[in-house]
Amino acid sequence: MDFKKHTIKILIIAMLIVGASAYYFYNEAVKLKNDPDKVTNEETEKLVAQVGKLIVLPEGETPTLATVADPEKLKDQPFFAKAKTGDKVLIYANAKKAILYNPASNKIVEVAPINIGNPK
Repeated sequence: MDFKKHTIKILIIAMLIVGASAYYFYNEAVKLKNDPDKVTNEETEKLVAQVGKLIVLPEGETPTLATVADPEKLKDQPFFAKAKTGDKVLIYANAKKAILYNPASNKIVEVAPINIGNPK
């Protein structure tokens, strides 16, 4: 009889935990559905804050982010000569600047001017 009561209590606690977890993840899914760029915006803000501690960044502009997936494909470009998988590239189109950042070592690897579009 005691074993049965103990088993029922454990099952009720497990159901409450599963229910609470399902509710939490459902709410998170709804938030992402309403604002699909939320995760990207949060990552950009965090990265800009980290890089901003190492170098003065252009003001009034949110960079476009890219992640180095395969540095071997980029090795012929001088900007990516020291790039590693997982490095982040912050591209400031208006300021015409690109910054290669290594989050693992928290270091700026390279900074270069960029030319976007056709010259007039």
